[in-house]
Amino acid sequence: MDSLETNETTAQRQSSELVNENVVEAVQASAEEKVEETPAPAEEEMVKTPAPEVETPLEEPQTPVAEEKVEESAAPEGEAAEKETPEEEALPQFLTKEEVVARLKELANGEDVPGKAETDLLKVLFYKYHNAEIQEAHRAYVEAGGDPDKFQPQTDSLEPEFRAYMQVVRERRAAAQEALEQQKQDNLKRKLEILESIQQLASTPEEANRAFDKFKALQAEWKEIKAVPAERATELWKNYQLHVENFYDLLKLGHELRDYDFRKNLEAKTRLCEQAEALADVQDVIQAFNQLQSLHQEWKETGPVAKDLRDEIWDRFKAASTVINKRHQAHFEALKAVEEKNLADKTALCEELEGIHVDELKTFADWDAVTKKIIDLQARWKTIGYAPQKMNTQIFERFRQGCDAFFEQKAQFFRELKESLAVNLARKKELVEQAEALKDSTDWRATGDALVKLQKQWKEIGAVPRKYSETLWKRFVGACDQFFEARQEATAGQREQEKASLEKKKNIISQLRELAQQEGEDILQQVRQLQQQWNEAGHVPFRDKDKLYKEYREICDKIYDALNVSQAKRRLNNFRAGLAQKMEKEGSNLGNERNRMMHAYEKLRDEIKTYENNLGFLTTSSKKGNAMVDAMKKKVDKLRDELNLLAQKIKAVDEQMSDTE
Repeated sequence: MDSLETNETTAQRQSSELVNENVVEAVQASAEEKVEETPAPAEEEMVKTPAPEVETPLEEPQTPVAEEKVEESAAPEGEAAEKETPEEEALPQFLTKEEVVARLKELANGEDVPGKAETDLLKVLFYKYHNAEIQEAHRAYVEAGGDPDKFQPQTDSLEPEFRAYMQVVRERRAAAQEALEQQKQDNLKRKLEILESIQQLASTPEEANRAFDKFKALQAEWKEIKAVPAERATELWKNYQLHVENFYDLLKLGHELRDYDFRKNLEAKTRLCEQAEALADVQDVIQAFNQLQSLHQEWKETGPVAKDLRDEIWDRFKAASTVINKRHQAHFEALKAVEEKNLADKTALCEELEGIHVDELKTFADWDAVTKKIIDLQARWKTIGYAPQKMNTQIFERFRQGCDAFFEQKAQFFRELKESLAVNLARKKELVEQAEALKDSTDWRATGDALVKLQKQWKEIGAVPRKYSETLWKRFVGACDQFFEARQEATAGQREQEKASLEKKKNIISQLRELAQQEGEDILQQVRQLQQQWNEAGHVPFRDKDKLYKEYREICDKIYDALNVSQAKRRLNNFRAGLAQKMEKEGSNLGNERNRMMHAYEKLRDEIKTYENNLGFLTTSSKKGNAMVDAMKKKVDKLRDELNLLAQKIKAVDEQMSDTE
């Protein structure tokens, strides 16, 4: 009884250590293992070549809504894992949709169950090529002048066939999975029966001695049975180890045979220890870890050794396993650190991409410069490895959306630019036609003004497509030049006359400037004579007309202002002299004279107010209106001068009356 309890305790401890130290750790590490990710289809085709004028934004090849998949359960610990055929690293490559459909047809009609990896690859490739064709058709449609929003892709003739074969493949894989699950249940049932039989054989030493051959047959059958449901695998193995060791511990007869079995098991487990220890020198950590799992599987299937050697041989195997497991763990911790750095680098690229403000891009050069920057960011992205699995897709989608948004806005810019160029082209063609219709006209003044107006409109219109720009410009300039050259030739004599008139008028202005410095009774007469000469001098060159007339008006106004002041002063002096003479001769009262002047003063002031009010209602939107306003202003200025003179006369009367009193 003590021996049985000791054996059971030892078996349970070894089982527990194996599960806790090795199996669980292996399962956890395997869950984190990611030697190589399968990149998203779009990441392989991120860089786009922009179209010269109107570009289509980069679109990720889209896979249709995920179809229902048949997932195989992970192989339980202690069972051989189901392998896909063909192996993922040996998957074939297909360059066209036709090749993809042909291969899928082979899988659908073949005898072997299609592998999951190849099936998924075929689906991704088909829709990659499918969407690439749609994208190219969309680009051609837009470049041909079509409305992007009205684009309708043509039906893909291969898609129904592809979907039909894919449905067959899914059904076959589902049937295979169902059969596999049933096989696992059958295997579980048979292993439970074997455990029950071994337990019965180990019920007494006598029963164990008689049933040794049957026990070995049950062991052989156990090894032949493979996959069982994952949730029952560890429990089965622990119970198997326990009952096998109990059987050996109860075995009393046939010690030589038992000892021989112990020795063979010891040799096998020693070999497993040596192989596990040799894995420490294997450079490929993943390969070493996978080989260790195979060694553990073989260890589980190997029977017990002599009781006094069990702890020793187990500790040796466990120590070798610990070395490999620690290397494996360190490898993935280092890989995780690298992935975190990759995530940080990719996040920085996303932020740099999102920091580009397309609202500030106004010209071809602006868009071209930023396009090169985007392509550089994409190239840098491809040099960075994978981010952590839970973030890898998310960070890629963020980067891809940023790129797609840029190229979509660029395409929109070129679409709007193309529309603008078309409008400008139509407007300039119209100006060319108008200029060519006027080029033979002999109405020099009106036609010249019309062509100058057309030239101003031409400058206000923006750019046109380059292939039309030079031709239109040559036609427009040619029509204008033809008219102006003809006008120049026809009006050569007129220009000579205008130059002569210019010299005459300059001479008149010089004489007026001299008169402005003089005083005398005949100055007004001389000014009027010079003004008469000005009016008879004729036209001057158009470019000199305004400047010359401004000088003429300024000097004339200066002379008249001086004459008005002088005349008012003389009139006031004459009035004062007249008052004195009148008082000496008549000695009459000046009150009546003052009242008369006051009445005239009030009347004149009211008249000025009336003019000023009228000026407030007049507009100056036409030349006629401007002339009327100018005339009224001059009238008001003249009335003010008279009002001022009248006020000075009243003051003179008041002074004379004061002296008389």
